[in-house]
Amino acid sequence: MAELAVNVDHVATLRQARGAKYPEPVQAALAAETAGADAIVVHLREDRRHIQERDVRLISQTIKTRLILEMAATSEMMDIALDIKPDTVTLVPEKREELTTEGGLDVITHMQHIRQAVITLKNAGIKVCIFIDPDLDQIKTAHKINADSIEIHTGAFCDATTSYDREREYTRIVDAAKIGARLNLGVHAGHGICYHSIKAFKGLPEITEYSIGHAIISKAVMTGMDTAVRDMVQLIQNL
Repeated sequence: MAELAVNVDHVATLRQARGAKYPEPVQAALAAETAGADAIVVHLREDRRHIQERDVRLISQTIKTRLILEMAATSEMMDIALDIKPDTVTLVPEKREELTTEGGLDVITHMQHIRQAVITLKNAGIKVCIFIDPDLDQIKTAHKINADSIEIHTGAFCDATTSYDREREYTRIVDAAKIGARLNLGVHAGHGICYHSIKAFKGLPEITEYSIGHAIISKAVMTGMDTAVRDMVQLIQNL
């Protein structure tokens, strides 16, 4: 059965919007963990728009499940990761002007730089995942540089407004998941997945983890974190 990794970035977004000391992402992480989350995800951005370094440290010291740190492969972020040592680092592209991560990392163009980041992190005992578009050449390159896993960017599928685009993007995800599994990469999926779109992944056992944040935190505002996480866990169990 696939696992659920809950991203708590938007809890920090709410805190930072007011410049207050609450709500605490670590409390959200503990609530998600208690409700059945298999991992907690945080994205430490260069501009610190939501998650702060102290959040990553507190969550790392507190949760009992896995910590996944999303980050760009910059020297600053590498130093932080090597100090905190999360269970997994997911390497992502990052632009200051974007509202959220807009696409997968271009592993082909930046292969040498990303390869060195992978080597450094793995030598420190940290697993490495690469956030990547459902592009077969990119996935093969991720395998070539010895990543442990890939997270398929599902945004284009989840945001598709026509049945044609939706079917096309879903086919790309299926192909990507299958080639990733054949290459013995861990295959994860994330970005834009909600309580409705998660159902489309039924019968795709190659995907072993779903990383979901916005949908869960949005529902938690209305129902509480416990219900929001448990409902998503149940949907994943039914895939």
